Amino acid sequence: MTVGFQLNKEAVVESPSPAARIGAEFLGTFWLVFGGCGAAVLAGVVLNPDKVSVGIGYLGVALAFGLTVLTMAYAVGHVSGGHFNPAVTIGLAVAKRIEWKWVPTYIVTQIVAGTAAGAILLAVASGKDGFSAVDSGFASNGYGDRSPGGYSLLACAIVEIVLTAFFLYVILGATDDRAPKGFAPIAIGLALTLIHLVGIPVTNTSVNPARSLGVAWFAGGSALGQVWLFIVAPIVGAAIAGITYAAITGARGPKVDEGVANNP
Repeated sequence: MTVGFQLNKEAVVESPSPAARIGAEFLGTFWLVFGGCGAAVLAGVVLNPDKVSVGIGYLGVALAFGLTVLTMAYAVGHVSGGHFNPAVTIGLAVAKRIEWKWVPTYIVTQIVAGTAAGAILLAVASGKDGFSAVDSGFASNGYGDRSPGGYSLLACAIVEIVLTAFFLYVILGATDDRAPKGFAPIAIGLALTLIHLVGIPVTNTSVNPARSLGVAWFAGGSALGQVWLFIVAPIVGAAIAGITYAAITGARGPKVDEGVANNP
């Protein structure tokens, strides 16, 4: 995407600087991890003095993740493309929506931002007596005995690959030059909400290596021992979508010039 400025009745197109792109990706990824994982850690399960649950539960956490992406896609998507997710960046590069030269910079930025969000969330959560990131799981992802529903490694791998692939299909489709303009963040945010409604009971839902790493650093050795799956599976799913989207939908021509999935 480009930012247009009107000057003397002539449009002057100015591309966001590398620093601006990095800043936008940092803000968006930070907000996703802090808002989504923060909702799970701080508000997911809450009991009032009568021991009645007043927490937001799975539905509330799913909405929180969807809203983080929706809000930041509108806020900074026009600057960086609004990826906020290493798997998304790789999937878009495979689909030729972003140049490969940007991929390492974006991924490093996203992981640093996710880690910063996890550290600040830990500082907040630790303000409550008795809190333990290790004992609580700290919104980390897992399989087997670390899966919320006790799902196997194979089941968790399948769900992460499928959900990430469909997330990329939605991103690629919503930002296709044939799609209605201006609505992509809504479709993408709602897709991430649906993904979490399906995936939370299975893996606690990753579909985003930066989200997984951002909290796994603080959740102990068991979380770090399983985080490899939540790096590999989302990347595989994103690559599948990036490779197949054009063939499935008949997309042709150059990359789209509008939409939160693209970069100038």
